Amino acid sequence: MRELIVRRPGLVSYHDALTLQRALVEDRRAGRIPDTLLLLQHPPVITVGVKGDGGRSNVIADSTRLSRLGIEISETGRGGDVTYHGPGQVVGYPILDLRPDRRDVHRYVRDLEEVMIGVCGEYGVAAGRIAGLTGTWVGGEKIGAIGIRISRWITSHGFAFNVATNLDHFNLIVPCGISDRGVTSLDHATGQQIPIDGVEDTIVRHFCRVFQRATTAVPAIA
Repeated sequence: MRELIVRRPGLVSYHDALTLQRALVEDRRAGRIPDTLLLLQHPPVITVGVKGDGGRSNVIADSTRLSRLGIEISETGRGGDVTYHGPGQVVGYPILDLRPDRRDVHRYVRDLEEVMIGVCGEYGVAAGRIAGLTGTWVGGEKIGAIGIRISRWITSHGFAFNVATNLDHFNLIVPCGISDRGVTSLDHATGQQIPIDGVEDTIVRHFCRVFQRATTAVPAIA
């Protein structure tokens, strides 16, 4: 199995996470590092994609309300529409070289969904896919969102899995531009408070299973 380095820096601003990802992508492309998975949380932020207006038309709240709530809007460089990140949500940024045997964008998205489906199953939550939509769903409610970037088969951006996220903040947007579906979290789906560190451990395990990677250490970012 190929090696996977997992880094868990905690709460990181969206801007700093973008900077870190760009550096890691270049390091991965140059072969200076193995495949890497960042697992972190962001302060409250609404992010928009690169196609069209990136989902800005799906931001419902005005700038005054967002400022009062301490929520900024940030451009991403990824695909997908508008989404929300905040504390209590595990954000995963895989920096993988998909060469030589996984050069399939659709397969990559399905694999990320499979990781989150597996995580939900560990906590007794039945999750799955909805035809024509990306992400991981519990009934008609999204528990895990996906927005990726692949450049010369090196991946960045990734997935956001709701554990104890403030679901009210999703009412500030039309999440991923989908107006007829809801959003949920692991805490909400189970009716329990789930320790986020344990969820990260579970994500690592299922990520290694799906992507056939091996990790033996969780080093911190200097």
